[in-house]
Amino acid sequence: MTDLVTGQLVLAAEGEIKPGHHPTFELFGMSFNSDTLIATLVAGIIVCGLGLYMARRATHGRPSKLQVIFEMLAEWVRGQIYDGMGLRAPKGVVELAITLFAFILTCNWLAALPTEHYVPPPTADVNMVYPMALLVIVWVIVVAINRQGFGGYVKHFAHPYAFLAPIEIITQFFARPLSLALRLWGNIFAGALMVQVIGLMPAYVLWLPNAAWKLFDMFIGALQALIFALLTIMYFSEAIGEEHEAAH
Repeated sequence: MTDLVTGQLVLAAEGEIKPGHHPTFELFGMSFNSDTLIATLVAGIIVCGLGLYMARRATHGRPSKLQVIFEMLAEWVRGQIYDGMGLRAPKGVVELAITLFAFILTCNWLAALPTEHYVPPPTADVNMVYPMALLVIVWVIVVAINRQGFGGYVKHFAHPYAFLAPIEIITQFFARPLSLALRLWGNIFAGALMVQVIGLMPAYVLWLPNAAWKLFDMFIGALQALIFALLTIMYFSEAIGEEHEAAH
C-alpha cells in the first residue's frame, strides 16, 4: 500500500521506505545529513588512501595492477583533453577529471556494500551533487575569464547572434549545473531506492535479485562517474574552443 507522509511517498510492505529521508543533526543553526557526511568521509578516505598507497609503490620497473589502471585512466583523460583542447589544456584539468571520476565511482559503489542503510552512496543526496557541479562550472568560468579576459568572456554570450545571449546565459549558469548534478543524482538515487525495494522481498528469494541488481547498479555507477568526468572535460574544451574562435 502507499501512504503520503509529510510530503513523501512511503512504500510499505513488510517495512517502510522513505525516499529522500536522511538522519540529520543540527550545527550552528544548520541541518546536516549525517549519513551523507559519513559516506563522503569514507569515500574520501578510500580515494586518498589508494592514491597514497599507489604513490608510495609507484615504480617504472614492475608497476602494480593499481598503478597500471591509474596510468591507463590518466592517459585516456589526457587523450580526451588533447583531442578537445590541443596542447593548451588548462593546468589541473587532467587531475580534476581523474579525481572526480575516482571519487564519484567510489561514492557510487558504496551502494554495493551491505552497509547501505548506514553508509549510503552520498551521490544519492542532492546536497552532495550540487556542490560538485558548481565546482566544475565555476572552475570552467574562471579558466575562460583567465584565457579570454573578462570582456572577451562576456562577449562570447553574444556569439554568433546577440539575441541568443539570454539562452546562452541560462545554459551556462543554470542548465549545465542542474543537468550535471541531477543526471548523477537521479541514477544513483533510483539505484539506492531499488535496493531498498528489493530488500522488502522474502529472505529466501532476496539474494538473487539483490545480487543481480547490485551488479547492474555498479555498472550504472561506473557509467555515471565516466559521464560526469567526460562532461567536465567537454565544458573545459568548449571554454578553450571559444577562445580559439575569438582569436580568429
